[in-house]
Amino acid sequence: MRILTVLGVFLALALPVFAGQQAVDSEVNDGILKRLQVARPDFEYGEVKTTQIPGLYQVPILGGPTLYTDANADHVVVGELYQVAPGQFINLAELDRIKGRRDRLAALDNKDLIIFPAKGVTKAVINIFTDVDCGYCRKMHQEVPALNDSGVEVRYLAFPRAGQGSAAYDKMVRAWCAADRRQALTDLKNGKNISGELCKDNPVAAQYQLGQEFDVTGTPSIVLMDGTLLGGYHPVAEMLSILGI
Repeated sequence: MRILTVLGVFLALALPVFAGQQAVDSEVNDGILKRLQVARPDFEYGEVKTTQIPGLYQVPILGGPTLYTDANADHVVVGELYQVAPGQFINLAELDRIKGRRDRLAALDNKDLIIFPAKGVTKAVINIFTDVDCGYCRKMHQEVPALNDSGVEVRYLAFPRAGQGSAAYDKMVRAWCAADRRQALTDLKNGKNISGELCKDNPVAAQYQLGQEFDVTGTPSIVLMDGTLLGGYHPVAEMLSILGI
């Protein structure tokens, strides 16, 4: 069964989860975050949310696991929350992450992405968090023309694995600052050096942060428009099968 089909079943089953999720009282929200920050100030915490279990809240660690705690944050449980359904356990934590990714992707501005458009009718769109010095990223980039020919639009986001201030980070800033971004990115992935300025108005740091929020831990990481995260390199035939093309 294709990933998209499985996801569609999960989302249909989990729809009440999202529909029933309540806003967290500001006092509870602030109290939980303050307690967690005092305990581990080295972590960056995401939004506090309710769960299906009354009195239990979830708090993601950006780039890390999800914490579950009560309103006082006296104790935390690290892991995933599952719903028991006929014939299966449904990972509610991942479904919540999928929804979050989908919403964030929909809000992205195309001008901040390096886009290789589909040829003819666009049948699908994929978003790839990439590093220019990653071997499998380079291999996947060689297959972008075949994806484009098959009707797949490829949208690149920067994810320099060594972080801000690294050589790869500077290379990617130059690519995003280039007059011809697609050519600059292609040159870097072909092992060429590119010249150009390190312009201040670039989205590389923000995209690197977004990747961490999306649970990207390596490159390439592909995020479908429905929020599904696919880690690692996927050959063209496999990618088209996943997309139902």
